[in-house]
Amino acid sequence: MHHMKSITLNGEMRRTSAATIADLVKELELSPEKVAVERNGEIVPRSTLSAAALSANDTLEIVHFVGGGDQAAKVQDTWSVAGRTFTSRLIVGTGKYKDFEQNAAAVEASGAEIVTVAVRRVNVTDPKAPMLTDFIDPKKVTYLPNTAGCFNADDAIRTLRLAREAGGWDLVKLEVLGEARTLYPNMKETLEATEVLAKEGFHPMVYCVDDPIAAKQLEDAGAVAIMPLGAPIGSGLGIQNQVTIRLIVEGANVPVLVDAGVGTASDAAVGMELGCDGILMNTAIAEAKEPIRMARAMKLAVEGGREAYLAGRMGRRKYADPSSPLAGLI
Repeated sequence: MHHMKSITLNGEMRRTSAATIADLVKELELSPEKVAVERNGEIVPRSTLSAAALSANDTLEIVHFVGGGDQAAKVQDTWSVAGRTFTSRLIVGTGKYKDFEQNAAAVEASGAEIVTVAVRRVNVTDPKAPMLTDFIDPKKVTYLPNTAGCFNADDAIRTLRLAREAGGWDLVKLEVLGEARTLYPNMKETLEATEVLAKEGFHPMVYCVDDPIAAKQLEDAGAVAIMPLGAPIGSGLGIQNQVTIRLIVEGANVPVLVDAGVGTASDAAVGMELGCDGILMNTAIAEAKEPIRMARAMKLAVEGGREAYLAGRMGRRKYADPSSPLAGLI
C-alpha cells in the first residue's frame, strides 16, 4: 500500500497514493497516449511515465489537445428542412444563364448548397446534348426539383412523381401558378397539391402568397417549408410587404424562405433581417451584368442580414438621440 502524498496538479493541491506518474494518469482515468506531462518544469517523455517516481510536493502539468478558440463561438449557424441540415441560407435557380458553365460558376460563388431545377422533357433528337448534371454535381449540391410552369395541382403532382422516379428526390419545391401574366400562386390548387404530395411521402417546400393565414394552412397540409413571394417572380422589385413576411415567420413552425422578387443584395438582406431562414433567387443573379459578382454579393448579403437579425437591431425612434452626451459641452 502506497502512502498518500501531496502534489500540485494543474495549479491545484491534490492528495494521491500513486507511486509513478503513469499510476497518476491511470488514477485520473486518462489515456497516456493522449496526454503530455511536465514535472517540476521538465517534460517527462511518455515512454518513461511508468518509471517516473512521484514524490511529495511535485508540481505537475498534464495537458491534452482541445479545439482552439472559443468553442461556443464556433457553433455553426445551420438550418434544417425535412431532416436535412444546411449551412448556406441562399438557394439559387438554374434558369436564364447564358450557359451551364456560367450557371455552375454562379452557384460556386454564391456558396449555395441547394439549387432548384425544372423538370423538362429529354431532347430525344439530341440525347447527348449537355445536361445540367454535367456541370453541377447532384452528389455535391442538393437538387430541388420544382414545378415551374404548372398551372394546376394535377400537373404539378405528375411532374414531381416523374422527378422522384428520375432522381429519387423527395425534397421538392411546389409552385402552382394562377395565370401567366402575374405568375402569382393559385392557392386553392397549391393547397390540394401539398396535401397529396405529403401523403405520398414527398417533402414539399411551397411557393405561396405572402399571407400568414395561407402559410399556416400549407403547414397544416404538410409543407416542410413556407416560401412566400417578396414580389412577382422575376420582377426584381424587392420585398413589397415586410409586415406580412414577418407575421409568417412569427407564426411558422417550419422554415420560411422568401421566394421571388429579390433584385439586389439589399433585398436579400432585408428578408434575412425579418427572420427568414433563407432566400431563394434566380433572375437577380442570372440577369445581373456580372452574374458571378452578383452571386458573391448575394452570399454576403444573406450572411450579413442573418447576423443583423441575430444581433437584434436597435429600436426605431421618432426623434434624434445623440451618440455623444450633450452634458459638459464647452
